Amino acid sequence: MHKVAKIGDIKYMKTIRYNTKEMLPSKVVCIGRNYVEHIEELGNEVPENMVVFNKPNAAISDTLSYFDAHTRFEGEICFLILSGHIAGVGFGLDLTHADIQNKLKAKGLPWERAKGFDGSAVLSTFVPLDVPLESLEMKLYRNNVLVQFANYDLMMYKPDFMVEEIKSFMHLEDGDVIMSGTPKGVSTYAVGDVFLGQVFSGERLLVEQAWVVK
Repeated sequence: MHKVAKIGDIKYMKTIRYNTKEMLPSKVVCIGRNYVEHIEELGNEVPENMVVFNKPNAAISDTLSYFDAHTRFEGEICFLILSGHIAGVGFGLDLTHADIQNKLKAKGLPWERAKGFDGSAVLSTFVPLDVPLESLEMKLYRNNVLVQFANYDLMMYKPDFMVEEIKSFMHLEDGDVIMSGTPKGVSTYAVGDVFLGQVFSGERLLVEQAWVVK
C-alpha cells in the first residue's frame, strides 16, 4: 500500500514500496509514444525525439479508481531510480483523460490536466532488478483477458537511453519512477473491472499486481 509520508510539518507525500523499504518519489517521469503499434492505434505521428512528461507525486496511488467514461488505462513497465540508475522494476497504469488530452493536443497545450491528475499513476510494489533489461516483458489482463503485451524488443527507446536522455535536462532523485510507455491495447474501463499486471524476465515472474476498479 502506498503510504503518505509527512515531511516536516507542512508537506504530505506519497511513497512506494521497493523490496522491504518505503521510497519517496519526487516525480513519475513518463515516456510517451514508445511503441509503434500504440502510436498507430491512436493515429499519432512517430516522434522525432523521445516524448517525456511528468506526473507529480500526488498522482501516485495503489488504488485503481473510475473517473469517467473517457478515462483510459495504459499498462507499462516501470523502473525505480537510485543513484541515477535503474535499480528496481514494477508495473504501472498510466491513467489518461483521453477527451481532455485530445483537446489539449489539438491546441498544442501541455498534458498535465489529462495525465497528472490525482490517482493517475497506479503503481505496484517494486523489486530489485537483478536480470538483464533485454529479458523484460509485461502482460496486462482485464477481466481475465490479455489486453496488452510488450517486451524490450518492441520499445523504440530502451531503458538505459531513457535514463540518459532524461538526465540530460532533468535530475532524477532517489525513488523517482520512470513509466516506460504503453503498447497497443489501451481502452476505457468500468467499475468492478479486475486488472492483473505482470512483469517477467523470460518465463520468470518478477512482479504481479491485481486491482479491482473502485
